[in-house]
Amino acid sequence: MPTLNKRVIMDHEAPNRSTAIINGRSSNILNWDDVAYSWAYPKYKKMLSNFWTPFEINMSQDMKQFPELEEHEREAFLKIIGLLALLDSIQTDYAGKVADYLTDSSLNALMIMLAQQEVIHNHSYSYVLSSLVPKHVQEEVFEYWRSEPTLRKRNDFVTNGYKDFAKEPNVENLLKSIVYDVILEGLFFYSGFAFFYNLARNQKMVATSTMINYINRDEQIHVDLFVKIFKEILAENPEYNTQELASFVQETFTEATKLEIEWGRSIIGDHIDGLNMQDVEDYIKFYANVRANQLGFERPFEGYRTNPLKWIKAYEEVDLGKSDFFEQKSRQYTKVNHVDNGFDDL
Repeated sequence: MPTLNKRVIMDHEAPNRSTAIINGRSSNILNWDDVAYSWAYPKYKKMLSNFWTPFEINMSQDMKQFPELEEHEREAFLKIIGLLALLDSIQTDYAGKVADYLTDSSLNALMIMLAQQEVIHNHSYSYVLSSLVPKHVQEEVFEYWRSEPTLRKRNDFVTNGYKDFAKEPNVENLLKSIVYDVILEGLFFYSGFAFFYNLARNQKMVATSTMINYINRDEQIHVDLFVKIFKEILAENPEYNTQELASFVQETFTEATKLEIEWGRSIIGDHIDGLNMQDVEDYIKFYANVRANQLGFERPFEGYRTNPLKWIKAYEEVDLGKSDFFEQKSRQYTKVNHVDNGFDDL
């Protein structure tokens, strides 16, 4: 299997605009007005306009409410935070490893921005926990990934997929690792997100749910970015668009869905008021179909074309940059203009 060549720090003989997304040549000088992929600059602007930090969130009301939650709600709250912290920790490192092999300076820049957002996500989990529970409980939460068998199994599923690419960086392993990435960011977060949004619609832990919405919005952008990279690699290297890859996507999403449902049953089950586990299972299968289809492959589950959690759309689709659904402070960083490139505004 051909290996991947790392992007060089500077290539005096290569053009600024990259010749290929992988195993190409580029000077590594970034000129946003001369990039190879037309979607890179709009993606950069979107990621930049979504910038946020945990310090923007006022946790005072959540601090009052957390001790009043039902015991099973508090347990689920802490375990899901522990899960999310592990997943985003992995993503920071993975983004850097992928960036090394993208021979395009604009996509390298997007990977660095993505990694920074993952660091902010991890900070947000620490921020939430430090607001709500004492130090020893915070430390316990960050150890859940070692001791929870169901959690360990689903996490190993993704990390083992990443390890193959880290150990042997070739095109096939890169493509497969991106499938695992889309599962991590576009499927494995979602039962946890549903838990927090359900709390919010019951007027519980609204500040935490606001932060989760910021994270959810970032993750949707990350999924789309990796999907675009995946498709560009296949477009430039069609010999890798095989039936074997299609079967891998089907099998991997099927197994991932099974693991996510198992986790959902263990953490949500029939204990959370307002969340029906059958609906959550259907929701997970719905998103498995969405993500496989985004990558350009057949949906792994017959049916499941509509979101069974109708109420959750109000939380997933709200644009907090324009109107804050959760009534936190107003935040708007995007400058309105009619030219998508926007270089006249620089």
